[in-house]
This record gives sequence, C-alpha cells and structure tokens, in this order.
Amino acid sequence: MIREFIDRETERALLEEEWRKDGGRLIILYGRRRIGKTRLVTEFIRGKEGILHFAEDTAPQIQIRRLQEEVARFFSDPLLATLEITTWDQLFTYLARIPLAERRYLVIDEFTYLIKNDPAVLSALQKAWDTALAGSNWCILLSGSMLGLMADSALSYTSPLYGRRTRDMLLGPLQFCDARTFLPSFSFRDALKAHLTLGGIPEYLLKAGDHPDYATFVEREFFNKYGYFYREPYFLLSQEFRELKTYQAILNAIAVGNTAPGTIAQFCGMDARHLYPYLEAMTRLGIIEKELPLFGSRRQGLYRIKDCIFDFWYNFVFSHRQAIETENHSVDAVDMNPYFGKQFEVFVRSEFARKVLPGYTTGRWWYRGEEIDLVAVRESDASIVFGECKWGSLTEREARGVLTRLSQKAEHVRHDTYTSERFCLVAGDIKGKDRLREEGFLVYGLADIEAACTVG
Repeated sequence: MIREFIDRETERALLEEEWRKDGGRLIILYGRRRIGKTRLVTEFIRGKEGILHFAEDTAPQIQIRRLQEEVARFFSDPLLATLEITTWDQLFTYLARIPLAERRYLVIDEFTYLIKNDPAVLSALQKAWDTALAGSNWCILLSGSMLGLMADSALSYTSPLYGRRTRDMLLGPLQFCDARTFLPSFSFRDALKAHLTLGGIPEYLLKAGDHPDYATFVEREFFNKYGYFYREPYFLLSQEFRELKTYQAILNAIAVGNTAPGTIAQFCGMDARHLYPYLEAMTRLGIIEKELPLFGSRRQGLYRIKDCIFDFWYNFVFSHRQAIETENHSVDAVDMNPYFGKQFEVFVRSEFARKVLPGYTTGRWWYRGEEIDLVAVRESDASIVFGECKWGSLTEREARGVLTRLSQKAEHVRHDTYTSERFCLVAGDIKGKDRLREEGFLVYGLADIEAACTVG
C-alpha cells in the first residue's frame, strides 16, 4: 500500500520550478539513507515522461547495459538495444544527440553506485552536458545516499560537474509536526519519544507505525537481534567509512557524555591530535555536530550526536549487544529518561521554540559548569529569552525553583545589547502553569506542544 506523501512542499516546489525553466536542468538531490529521496522523486515525476533508472552496486558494464536497455525502451529504439556500448561516454552521447521537442526527465536514483564503481561516469556526463545537454529539454536528476561520495565527487569544486548543476538539494529529516502523522496509534507522548529516537526519518517512522506503542516498537526493533534497527547504524557507518572500530568508539564516547575533544580522545585511548579527522568526517555527513554557546568563545565548542538513531543506538544497544543476542535484555530494564531529557532540549531549541518564539535565533549557553538549555535572541526589539527544559513533570514549587535558578544563571551571560529579558520553562507537565504565566513567565507543557503542532 502506498502511504500518503507527507510534507516536502518546499522541495517539490523547487523541483517543479526547475522543470518549468528553459534549457537543460541538472539537479543533484542527496541525503542520508531512508530520508525519502526516492519517494520525493517518484512524486515529482508523476504525470511526466522520461527515464527512471535505479542504479545498483554492481560492475560498470552491467550498470551501462541496464541503463542502455531503459533508454532504448523509452525511445522505442531496437537498434540501440543491440549495440555494444561499453562506456558511459557512448551512452550519454546518444542521449545528447536526440532532439527533444518537449521536456523529459532522466532520473538516476543512487547515482553514487555509478560513481563508486566507475568515476568516469562524471566526466562522460560533463562532456555531454557541455556539448548538447545544457541547451536541451532534458531535466536530469541525480540522487545519492552515500554523502561523502556525493560531496567529494558530485558537489565539490574538483568535480567534473562543478558549475554545471542548476540545483542541489540536501534532503533533511521531517519536523515533528509532520513526523507524528506516521504514528496514528501512538499517544502524543509516545509519538514525541519516537521522534526523539528516530529523528524524523520517514522510513523509520513507517516502521515504528507498524507497532501499537513506543515500548513495543523499541522492544521488537532495537532490543531484538532480528529487529530492523539492531544493526542499522553499523550498516550506515560501513557504507561511508572503513575504520569502523574507531568511529564506533568515538560515537560511543559522545553518547555516554564525553563531549569535549579531550575527553573523547581519552575515552577512546587516542591522541587528541589524531581525533579531529574522524570528527570532521562525521560532522560533514551530519552524524555529529559541533555546538558553540550562543555567547562565548569558539574554543568552547562541544560535540553531540546529531543523528538521533545513532545517539539512541550507542546509548542503549551498542553496549548491550551480548545481552540482546542471548535474549536477556528488556526495554523495562533501561532508564531512558536521561536520553529523552537530552533530546527534548534539542527538540525545544530547534523546533518548538521556533513556533512560540518567531523571529528568534536559538541556541544554548554554558560556561565553567553552568548551563542554560535555551537562549533565544531577537535583534529587532533587542529581546532575549532564557529557558530550561525538563522531560518530566514538575509541581508548581519545583517549577518556581527551576525559574529562580535560571534567573541566577542568566546573570552570568554577557548580553548587554539585549534590554528586554524573559524566562521560559518547558516540561512534560507543570502544575500551576496559569499562575506562572500571569507573573510573566513563558511556561509550556506537552499539551502546549501538541496544540502548537496541531495548529501547524
């Protein structure tokens, strides 16, 4: 059954814009696996005419032959089907020489498989583009999941395609308000937990949606040696890197709380000087990211795992594989609240705060052991908001204590240019919320998050 296509209005509009423009179009679409590139492409070409080719990780001659057959079938050219074509140059030259009266598409899904097995495909496409395709009615879309290979071979200034592409698009994860529609049987809290675990990846959300609730989903798909996610992060890493043990050690170090380069290196038994190439490689692929305090020095940067599936897996699966293999591990025995607390902070900063604090730039702040979960600034009226995030429920007394400590910490933040100051608290549930709001505090619980998502 084909599920309803969710969100991606911006991406679809950009693709349609490219389709309507004159001349040849060369679009590069890339993003991590399972993000929904193929589904986006399928929706884009619906009702249009052209060639859709799904590349495979196989020998170049087989790849050429398969695309040749699809081209011959599209143009109803039995002669092409019988010709001995051995190079990409020959195949793209054929396409370049056929005049098109109307716009047609050539989509190559998982283009990185072609690059990986025969980099000459890039030069062949460049030659055909420069000689004829750029002025043609072809709309060429190249899609790829191996982010390192796409960045180095198709997008970098050293690529033969550099300067030729008319659009490149990095497809990111869904926001929670769209992601939760994949989980109709989940309670709102369970849907949010799934989002904090999976990170808005459509295919992952579809898998979660096959289960009645979050606990059942995690038990069957993570803490089960036959589960869908039991080896998923390992597979994703193996597609990009060779030194898997080193990358796994670094991710494990960050997952358990070692966020500074020095402590990461110490945890892994590495010289800190040798750590940075690994950190840079994973940062480039969006697996981790370097965070900087909103007010502070760049030397204070800390690392966190950006891709939720990696963070969850290295927190709860990586170190318990033996117990899972022997079926001696249960979700009931795991305290996930610290993990959800950490990810809830990220969610509030990156998604929820943008709904309730429009026009603000958000981040966090830390210095010498002090930390503020949310700092939001708006230049237009010189306003600043300091916030704390708590995954659990708070009594009114506890909430007031959190806000008092927040006010004290805010005194250490150097923000002289911001004259309007407010304080915010976001938690699972907060007693006395209305009274706190009457006193000028910005106070939100899960019910407010649900309302904001429902409104959109």
